[in-house]
Amino acid sequence: MNQGNTAFVLIMAALVLFMTPGLAFFYGGLVKAKSVISMMMMSFGAIGLVSVLWVLYGYAISFAVPGPGSHIVGIQGVFEIDTNLLGLGQAFEQSQASTIHAAYPTLAFVGFQATFAIITVALISGAIADRARFGTWMVFSGIWATVCYFPVADWVFNLGHGWINNLGVIDFAGGTAVHIDAGAAGLALALVLGKRVGFAKGAHKPHNPPFVLLGAGILWFGWFGFNAGSEGAADGIASLAWINTLAAPAAAVLGWLLVEKLKDGKATSIGAASGAVTGLVAITPACAALTPGWGVVLGFVSAVICCFAIDWKYRLGFDDSLDVVGVHLVGGIVGTLWLGFFANKTGLIYSGSFAQLGKQALAAAVVLVYSFVLAFIIGWILQKTMGFRITSEEEVAGIDAVVHGEEGYVLYDQEDRTPIGV
Repeated sequence: MNQGNTAFVLIMAALVLFMTPGLAFFYGGLVKAKSVISMMMMSFGAIGLVSVLWVLYGYAISFAVPGPGSHIVGIQGVFEIDTNLLGLGQAFEQSQASTIHAAYPTLAFVGFQATFAIITVALISGAIADRARFGTWMVFSGIWATVCYFPVADWVFNLGHGWINNLGVIDFAGGTAVHIDAGAAGLALALVLGKRVGFAKGAHKPHNPPFVLLGAGILWFGWFGFNAGSEGAADGIASLAWINTLAAPAAAVLGWLLVEKLKDGKATSIGAASGAVTGLVAITPACAALTPGWGVVLGFVSAVICCFAIDWKYRLGFDDSLDVVGVHLVGGIVGTLWLGFFANKTGLIYSGSFAQLGKQALAAAVVLVYSFVLAFIIGWILQKTMGFRITSEEEVAGIDAVVHGEEGYVLYDQEDRTPIGV
């Protein structure tokens, strides 16, 4: 066992887990003040629920190994409970006796992949900010993770067994499995829940830009674990992924701010944060397959495309509250397709062949359609049965108080109503 690689994987897993609280700050700052607790709770709820599901059966589905006794490939964790009554029974035994590639314990890999499942679910919540019931969100998260994320993770990350991986698609850290997957689900839920009260361009402004910048900074910090950690070893490929994770979002910040300045006359803090996240999304599938120069170009191009894409919701009439579609779905598609042109050795400019581009496009399309259809069906059923959206009156009153009985900012003593400091 390589203790250095073991430490590397465990530290990277911790960085990726830290991304979800970062996402909570990022999303929390973007919503109105009466929704900040609701928004952040949806991320923390995902941490609690998905972690438990991952241990019970999520890992078993996502990294199933077909063989004797496997009746439904990829679903063994649900239908075939092991002797330890947990989906990690085999992984536990492997960690005691052997290791993946003799580099680190299997459970280290299990923990690292768990953090991907968590943040993928949490990403969806931004599309339905200000208007979703927490209890229904939790039910949706559990069902969607089970029938959508876990199988897609098997397709993409299960080396030697997942069909997308075996097809030769390049997705190093989750452009399809994480960002296209979550972005498509976010679009579906935005359509199911409908528009917020007063939905119009400029009607809903971020209440706390410092929260947004803090969240973006935490996300960027954790993303080094997301991308470099996907190598599973502290080596040259991890180093390339690290540099691209620095360069692409940095270029995306500049690209987004330039577009803002040309379009609106001002470069904003929200634009800088959005640009950074866009560049991180786009480089995720490509971080180990691009030279840093092409990584810089990808970051800049993705920011320009996504900065315009976020306005599509006003033209097309769907309310994607925090631009999950414009940033994660579109950014994930841009990064995935970019590899068809510029991936080392196999991209069009190196090979003269469109084969890689075709593979990338197929994977992106299949994951998009699969996630959108399932999310729409699940969301529609929950809306008709449990009720997914709060009422217009509750939305105006403030979802934090209605759903959670709390306020994000208490500026006076609740008993004597005396302003604090007087």
